[in-house]
Formats: sequence, structure tokens, C-alpha cells
Amino acid sequence: MIDLDDVPTPQGDLTLKLLASRQDTNLYGDISGGWLINHMDQAAELAAGRQAHGRTATVAIEAMDFLSPVRVGSMVNIFTRVQEIGHSSIKIDVEVWIRLPQERNPQELHKVTEARFVMVALDENGRIRAVPNGA
Repeated sequence: MIDLDDVPTPQGDLTLKLLASRQDTNLYGDISGGWLINHMDQAAELAAGRQAHGRTATVAIEAMDFLSPVRVGSMVNIFTRVQEIGHSSIKIDVEVWIRLPQERNPQELHKVTEARFVMVALDENGRIRAVPNGA
């Protein structure tokens, strides 16, 4: 019997949900890592922008390992969680989980990758600014 406490689950809020399509594949028919990173960056920017009340930019992406390929037809779910808020920076944990196209259990998700994105708040001129208190 599976102990449900040992089954990994997504951490954070569902921030982006999209379908992996044929136009997003590499030479071997898998979704490219760059496509995933691009959407992870968008999700991190959305989460950071809510905290910063405005414009943000990515300044670093910490280690990322891909656990499995993403196939065409997979539903890609990107979860974000604010990990730390500094004076002008926000660290966002981003996880990618997929639902396989022919999955028998429609609720079953499989983890693909995770990374920590470091974002900074920017003013209207593109200069680093403070993150508002109480964000």
C-alpha cells in the first residue's frame, strides 16, 4: 500500500497551464528544454510581479535537472512559490508537473523539473527598485 504522505505533490500555486504541441519539439520529438525554461521564467515573472506590484526581471536561475522528457500532448502545469523576499529581489521556486496524454488517472501528475528563479523589481526606467513592504 502506498503511503500518501510519501507521494510527491506540487508545491505552490498553479501559475501557468499549457498544452505541449508539435511545434514546440526538438529533433527527437520531445518538447525542448528551452521551451520549458521560457515558460518557467514567465511563471516566475508573474509570481514576482504580484509581490513587487509591477515590473520584474530574472537575474539568476539556480540549478535545474530534467527528470523526464515531455511528450507532445502533455498538459504542462507550472507551479510557483515565493521562497524569499529581499530588499529588491524575490526568490521564486518553480516546479513543472505534467499530465501525460494517455494517462488512465486524469489527476496523476509527473514532476519534470524544478528551479529557483531570482527576480529583481524594476522601476519604469528599468532600474532596480525596492520591493514594497507588506507585499
